[in-house]
Amino acid sequence: MVKVVISGYYGFGNAGDEAMLAAIIEAITDIEPKVRITVISGAAADTRQRHGVEAVYRLNYPGIIRALSACDLLISGGGSLLQDVTSDRSLYYYLSIVYLAKKLGKPVMLYAQGIGPVRGQLARKAMKQVCNMADLITVRDEGSQFELKNMGITRPPIKVTADPVLALNPVDKQLGRRILQNYQQEGNAPLVSIAVREWKDWSHYKQVLAETADYLITEYGAKIIFLPMQFPEDILAAEKVIWRMKKQAVILRDKYSIVELMSLVGNCDMLIGVRLHALVFAAIMNVPIIGLSYDPKIERFMESLNESCVGTLQDVTREKILDKSAEIFGNTNAASENLRRNLNILRDKAFSNAVEAMNILDIQLINQKIGSDK
Repeated sequence: MVKVVISGYYGFGNAGDEAMLAAIIEAITDIEPKVRITVISGAAADTRQRHGVEAVYRLNYPGIIRALSACDLLISGGGSLLQDVTSDRSLYYYLSIVYLAKKLGKPVMLYAQGIGPVRGQLARKAMKQVCNMADLITVRDEGSQFELKNMGITRPPIKVTADPVLALNPVDKQLGRRILQNYQQEGNAPLVSIAVREWKDWSHYKQVLAETADYLITEYGAKIIFLPMQFPEDILAAEKVIWRMKKQAVILRDKYSIVELMSLVGNCDMLIGVRLHALVFAAIMNVPIIGLSYDPKIERFMESLNESCVGTLQDVTREKILDKSAEIFGNTNAASENLRRNLNILRDKAFSNAVEAMNILDIQLINQKIGSDK
């Protein structure tokens, strides 16, 4: 039985990262059902229960060393693990896991990473040293590939794929419909979901979203729901938007599973997203999206769908969001068809990450067989 260790931002209640882990596990086990997976997690017990894998706490270094020593491959990913904007400590942590695996003689794959920004000089040097030790790097967009090459990371093959979550299949909408009924949000009115997050205590984008939501309610008779991708932090951010609104909107205040979140999004007519994986969920469920960027990863994802963001959190205007809303509502079928066409290409790329991982394992097992025959 082959053994894989997966390192990433797991066990912290972020729906996007949990969806990423679920997608990685699903894709790998589709190819190799007997694989034994251990996840390095911030909440090992929750990860075991939620994903049905083995798990070790992220600061339990003796346990991590045991898992790495016994594994055939370390997967580092996916997501924006390697950046120093939110925290340089996390960047050094994830690099340390890669470094440790290589010192133990294990192959390492950086799996569908979104790279950067990495601004600190010391952080860029650490990136160059450690990432050049990897056996393979796949990145979810061309911008990440550019970032790696700009830091002098050229030794391992670097392949542009797509976000692993895009390999997930659409889910049934009935589950989300029942949740909406509990909040009295069912009916024929257009349903618009907003996935907002806090960012540096900025207020401009919250005011813009409030004015946008009020306009959509007034002009389109829309119902507005706020979707928490990170619980409970996103609820607090949504409350700050609603406080600025003149009309009524609803915050979905429960903690939802990945399937529930996708099902909820699938019942919407449009999603306005600051959270990357809210946009990804909508794309999977073929719901037209409007993206607001706080990080290059949002812009890169929208570009992968041949779309563009309506602005950043600092410069977005109500008019830009409403112009895009009018375009979507004016021809919903065209918006959905364009999304479906572009998504099909990305789904294949997303699944190719798992194929690349299994190729590394195949090479590893062949080398082990040759070594034992000598």
